[in-house]
Amino acid sequence: MLGDGTIQGFTLALGKTPDTNIHAIMMIEIVGRAAESVLRKLMGYSEIHALYSTNGRWDIVAEIDVADLPTFDNLLREVRQIDGIANSETSILLGTRKAL
Repeated sequence: MLGDGTIQGFTLALGKTPDTNIHAIMMIEIVGRAAESVLRKLMGYSEIHALYSTNGRWDIVAEIDVADLPTFDNLLREVRQIDGIANSETSILLGTRKAL
């Protein structure tokens, strides 16, 4: 069909492009009464899309969205050095399932 001219070309139509960003959550433990100071500093990072206060061991949960692993590594290093953060634990979100 290409040879006889019936088909003269192709068009590629892409659907939704896959999301290749790294999505993660970071649980953060705050020292004493440093929560407001820590929250202000965390809100300054464009890679942190939401902050939640919570109960239990962790005081704050941060939603993280970055383009690549080097950026992710740098962000974690910077956040862990913020005065008032006692401890943190970070998990990369690998898959999503919608609840019914």
